[in-house]
Amino acid sequence: MFHRLISCLVVVLLTSAVFADRPNVLMIAIDDLNDWVEPLGGHPDVKTPAMAALAARGLTFTNAHCQAPLCNPSRTSLMTGLRPTDTGVYGLSPWFRALPEFKDRVTLPQYFQSHGYRTLIGGKIYHGGNGRGRDAEKECDVWGPNASVGAKPEKKLIPPTPGGNHPLMDWGTFPHRDEDKGDWQVASWAVDQLESMPDEQPFFLSVGFFLPHVPCYATQKWFDLYPDQTMTMPPLLPGDRDDTPESSWYIHWDLPEPRLSWLEANHQTRPLVRSYLACVSFVDSQVGRVLDALEASPYAGNTIVVLWSDHGYHLGEKAISGKNSLWARSTHVPLIFAGPGVPKDSKCNQPAELLDIYPTLAALAALDEPQGMEGISLLPQIEDPQRPRERPAICSHNAGNHSVCDTRWRYIRYADGAEELYDRNADPDEYDNLVAPGRDRLPFADVIAKLSQWLPTDERPLAAGSAHRILERRADGFYWEEKKIVPSERVR
Repeated sequence: MFHRLISCLVVVLLTSAVFADRPNVLMIAIDDLNDWVEPLGGHPDVKTPAMAALAARGLTFTNAHCQAPLCNPSRTSLMTGLRPTDTGVYGLSPWFRALPEFKDRVTLPQYFQSHGYRTLIGGKIYHGGNGRGRDAEKECDVWGPNASVGAKPEKKLIPPTPGGNHPLMDWGTFPHRDEDKGDWQVASWAVDQLESMPDEQPFFLSVGFFLPHVPCYATQKWFDLYPDQTMTMPPLLPGDRDDTPESSWYIHWDLPEPRLSWLEANHQTRPLVRSYLACVSFVDSQVGRVLDALEASPYAGNTIVVLWSDHGYHLGEKAISGKNSLWARSTHVPLIFAGPGVPKDSKCNQPAELLDIYPTLAALAALDEPQGMEGISLLPQIEDPQRPRERPAICSHNAGNHSVCDTRWRYIRYADGAEELYDRNADPDEYDNLVAPGRDRLPFADVIAKLSQWLPTDERPLAAGSAHRILERRADGFYWEEKKIVPSERVR
């Protein structure tokens, strides 16, 4: 017995020695969060002190973009290291494990698990309940609570919305407590994990928050941060879609998220903006709870923190609410790294993709380079934030529809060949399509040629089981969720 105890002690000591110099990882994901955060300055009124503090001790990628402006394909891409055009996962279904060719794909948590890390997932990291069913133990070591809205009012707070009056289409405040919200419960779980984490191996802790995803409910104190009388509204340009192609509507043809026309007719534009801002500040407070727990833990000095959002969100810009577009309001997202090896209070304007998180975390942890990645490590820019990056950021929404962003330009091409081009230095709100029909495109030929070379050329068709927010081009026209699009029936 004595010899067995000695052997066990030796194993523990050797294991501890192997893992002693390996940093932990805390990954914080936020759903539907656009660039309305202090580190990105996307809204002049926004109050996000926790994210601001994280940015002050780390590096903010100010030109980061998602791979898809929709939850499931964006998160599938980030966690597998593959683009939507590689997997065929463009809609809210399928779960990539249902596809035989990706059944054994090594995800980001599994990669760290294979290198000796204890892996934990709480809240929304994958879309919906994906990963939590059969074989859940293969996805990570510990599952925390799933994402949820938490407390809800007895009945919806806003008028019935088009698209079936979807239950998620709601916003506002009602009597409830912060502690009753799903994100509070996820943050509490993460705090508990940090306070009781075993010491024998490094950890990879993933924490996913639901808000500011609809329904945008927050308690009154968060609304009080944004008095209606003085709240700044986003710039909503009348006729902003006049110079965008008809096919720009196809990628968000029929959605539960209401158009700006409905918001204005029902006096809901300001309430939606105020509710969104209130939810952003609330979820920031939950990020702060987790970061405070990390700071109070023994792991404060040896933990890499990365914070990201899966895509942005429109609050009336371009005549829509929601995501599902290829403009900045949908694609531009927060991406912040902090911890060992990361410079403090720094910004990098080079194009970055959520796809890059997987290889970047591997590089920061000094692990073997993961194979088969479409993303590129951001370590060169972490070491030198001014270092140029050749590849632009590419976002796709269903096959054939893509945007390409470098440090100045956004180029969009739709599945029918229609185009948009924006000079983001001169036109940060992307009002002026420089290649709209009737305009001379010759002055921009070199820009278009340079950016279009990055467009995906070998795109997977829709994966088996694809559903929800699916657009497909067929011989006789475009189909939205299996129904042929009739342009004259467009809801403006």
